[in-house]
Formats: sequence, C-alpha cells, structure tokens
Amino acid sequence: MKMVLLSGGSGKRLWPLSNDSRSKQFLKVLPDAAGSPESMVKRVWGQIGEAGLRRHAYIATSQPQVEMIQSQLGSEVEMIVEPERRDTFPAIALSVAYLYSVEGVGLNETVVVMPVDPYVDTSFFHKAKELESVLEHSGADLALMGVKPTFPSEKYGYIVPAEDAVPTDGEAIRNIPGEMSYYNVNSFKEKPAREEALRMMEQSALWNCGVFAFKLDFMINILIAGGYPIQYNEMVKRYDQLPKTSFDYEIVERSNRIVAMPYEGEWKDLGTWNTLTEQIGDSLIGKGTIAGNSDNTHVINELDIPITLLNLSNVVVAASPDGILVSDKEASPMIKEIMKHSDQRPMYEERRWGRYRVLDYLKYPGGTEVLTKRICVSPSQNLSYQYHQLRREVWTIVSGEGEVVQDGRVFRVKAGDVLTIEKESRHSLRADSEMEIIEVQTGTQLIEEDIVRLAYDWKEILGLCTA
Repeated sequence: MKMVLLSGGSGKRLWPLSNDSRSKQFLKVLPDAAGSPESMVKRVWGQIGEAGLRRHAYIATSQPQVEMIQSQLGSEVEMIVEPERRDTFPAIALSVAYLYSVEGVGLNETVVVMPVDPYVDTSFFHKAKELESVLEHSGADLALMGVKPTFPSEKYGYIVPAEDAVPTDGEAIRNIPGEMSYYNVNSFKEKPAREEALRMMEQSALWNCGVFAFKLDFMINILIAGGYPIQYNEMVKRYDQLPKTSFDYEIVERSNRIVAMPYEGEWKDLGTWNTLTEQIGDSLIGKGTIAGNSDNTHVINELDIPITLLNLSNVVVAASPDGILVSDKEASPMIKEIMKHSDQRPMYEERRWGRYRVLDYLKYPGGTEVLTKRICVSPSQNLSYQYHQLRREVWTIVSGEGEVVQDGRVFRVKAGDVLTIEKESRHSLRADSEMEIIEVQTGTQLIEEDIVRLAYDWKEILGLCTA
C-alpha cells in the first residue's frame, strides 16, 4: 500500500499567520506531547511513523511549499511536486504517474490519498490501512473512509449510503469477518442544513474527511482513456493542460462502484480560526496580555511588539509580519473571502536552510525598491549558490559564524562583518553555528524570479569554485 498526502491550500483561511508558502498545516500552534508548539504537518508525519506507514508515504505539494516541508520534516521526505498549483485531480494524476513510471509501483497496488492536516488520533492512520482489505473484499473502484458524525454539522460534506445498505437499526451491514464494516455509497451532500444533516445521520451517513483508496490501475486506465500521459516526465510537461478541478468532481462523483468504511474516533478539520483555537493549549502565544473578563479569547502574536487585550470574549487576535486580524471567532471564516484577491508577497517564510522575516519594504517614485530582511540560517545548513540580475544586496552578520563563497573565493565570516553582493555576483553561505543576518536588497524588481540558482549542495558549490 502507498499513501499520498495532499499538501495544498492558498493560506487565506488563517491569515495573517498563513500565506501562499505557509498554509495552515505549517503553523506551529498545536501543543505536542511535551507541551511545545508543533505544526499540523509535523503532528501527522509523526503519527504516520507511529502507524508504520512512513516508508510508504509521499507528500504531493506545490513548489512554494517544498522548502517549508523540508524545514519541518527534514530533507528525506519523499515529495511529488506540482509544476504549478492547480487542484486535487491534477495533483493526484501527477502522483499516480510518479508512482507508476518512476517508483515502479505495480498496477494492483492500493493507493490511499488523504489531506496532510487532519486533527486525529493515531488510530485514524491504523484504520486507513484497512482500506486495502475493503477494496479487495468489495471489488469497488473506490473505497472511502468517513467519520461517524457526533452532531449534525452544517460545515462538513456527507457520504450517504445506498438505501439497501442500511437496515432499520441504522448499522452498516457489509462486513469482512473479524475486521471491519463498510457499505455501498449512494451520493454525497455538501454542507447541508441542520435538519437535513439530522436525517442523514439517521441513515448512517458519514462526514467526508477526504480519505479514499483505489488500485493503481483504476487511475492509470482513467488517464489513458482521457488521453493524459502516464509517464511522469511527460505529465510534468503537459500539466497545465489537465483540468483544474477537484478529484471529487472529476472522479468520485462519476464512479459507480464506491464503498465507505466508518471511522468512529476523533477527527476535526482545523481550517478556521474558531476551530483551530479550540485545540491551542495557551490562550496567549507570543508577546502580550489578556486581562479583565475575556473568556474564550486567543492572542497569537508573531511580532516583537506586545498586544494587550481587555474585556473581550470570544475573540481571536492574530498578528504576523503579513498583517493583524481582530475578529469575533464565529465571524473568522469570512477572512478567506475578504483576502481572496490579495496578492501581497509573504513577509515570513521557512526554508530548508532556516527562515526569514521581512522587516521593511519601500518603493521610491523613480522605481527603486528597498527590502530589508532578517535571515536566520540553521547550523550546518547553507543557502543555494546563486546570483541576481536586478538587485544589489548588503549583508550584516548579526550573530554566529560560518563560510561564504563569493565569485570563486571562500572565506570566513562572523558577527560584525559586512558583505556587499553586487548584481551578477555568485554567492552562498554556510552556517557553522546559527547565523542571523540583516539583508538589505536594492533594485528595480525585488522578486524571487530574479534568483538564478546554480547549486544547492555545499560540496558541489565548493567544487564549482575550485573548477
């Protein structure tokens, strides 16, 4: 069995902490076993390890999230990277082509697909392993895992069983002896009103948690029938030609043989501030004070200035270099709609080598731009060997020490040193201890596309200098 974890998201629902490169799954706000903050993706990756699935797991993601994943999970994680962000059908099609043509996975292999960020117990992943047996036993094209509802939610989608699948006692009747139960699926319903949700619960409907399994040949045959490539390299070249649509719409809703397996443990979608704060251990994260009669209120502050909140209940205040949100918790989901047209560049990012925060950005009337960053490079990590065509940089080493490569020269740097990097200058840096750098960029276009990367590995970079 292979597992594909979908890591996407535009970063709008948990603005301002989330952005295009740091979606909700990367926010370090959940308490781990020791009470320290960890992200959803780190929590899930640990649970997958506990369930014995890590060596079978792949993360399907877009290019802006690659370095964030490496920063939080390490460089060894297997990733399938979209050439551009589209939707779940193209992402899964690309993953299928990768498993088939690069990894050599057999056509009879079961592939389980799920989101990278459910809030669940480890038992959820043990249960997901049973989907392979459900597929084998039922002969279905798709096997879904749904959550048994605990209340008539109007926020989730529902998996509705076929009428003949549920007897009068309301229990699923298809059973694999000694293992599990499942039933045939009739239809799907998105976010019903409370009364309809109650009726569906009486019919043993399940919350749709986005987990499903199929045999590899099922998807390979669909790609062939649709005229899509099944070789990974060719799929990458033609990726922009795939329909920008969801897997649910393109595949699930058009399939005839679907079964669903119930899961009765804890499951939550922490996709909005009002649901996420239910699982945050501390009401205050970062600098600040909550005082007076302030019940069910949270402050999450990533800035160096304090936030003071007095006599406000049921409120979330979130502050980051990207902006500040003050919202009633029930109204907080509205932020996705409000921010959907925002094209603001991310002001904070985690990378494979460390992290950076934008401190200041100015654009002068003549077209010159000035951007100031605080960069932190982790011990034994290095920046890529690169040059820029549109900007000049000045680095001030604030703390730590390491090595710099610049135009073929290799030299040591330490706190207090100042480096000037002109346009076209080839350069990189490796930290011996954690290094903090203030970087001031000056140019006509201060954009990521101006970076030309020549190498990533430090030994390779030194080899290029020697050559």
